Parts: sequence; structure tokens; C-alpha cells
Amino acid sequence: MLRVHEVAVRLIAEVMPFVRAIERVDPDLARQLRKAVMAAPLNIAEGSMQAGKRRTFHYRIALGTAREAWSALLVAHAAEYIARPSPELKNTFDQVIGTLHRCVKPAA
Repeated sequence: MLRVHEVAVRLIAEVMPFVRAIERVDPDLARQLRKAVMAAPLNIAEGSMQAGKRRTFHYRIALGTAREAWSALLVAHAAEYIARPSPELKNTFDQVIGTLHRCVKPAA
């Protein structure tokens, strides 16, 4: 399994306080954020047991959901539901997104 799986799982714990804060004012956005941040490590795990195109498919889904979760945090900040996510949290998202991007980009 990709080592970034552990990082993606750690993101869940780091994002859940934001989910709870957003939930008070926008339950739909909180639900979308929760589903996205939890889907990323699940798809990493599922992809790790596949080969070829199926592996790439799951890693693409994980990449998309990680980007969706980060975007939901930015939207919540723009709507003034939460404080700006920390640079450390952004770096963690960047680690997950960057690793997955490298896993799915076509070979040159």
C-alpha cells in the first residue's frame, strides 16, 4: 500500500474539527467535506490491491476526493464559516495530492 495512505488517514483527524464547525452553519457542505476526506484513503487502499488500469482508476478517485476536500475547506473559509486552514494542513494535503498525481500521470 502507498505510504501516503497513512497521511490521508491522518488528514481525517485534522479535518474533523473543521467539519464540526461547518456543520453548524452548512450541514450539506460539512457532509460533502466529510465524505471526500474519508474517501481518499479508502480509495488508496482499494487501489493498492488492484493492478494496471484498475489501480490507476482508484488512485484517480482518491486524487479527486482529496482535491475536493481541500476545496471544501477553501470554500468554507471564503464563506467565513471557518478560519483559514493552516499552512501545515495545506502541506499535508499537498503531500497526498502530489503523491497521487504522480501515481496517475501517464508515463512520458
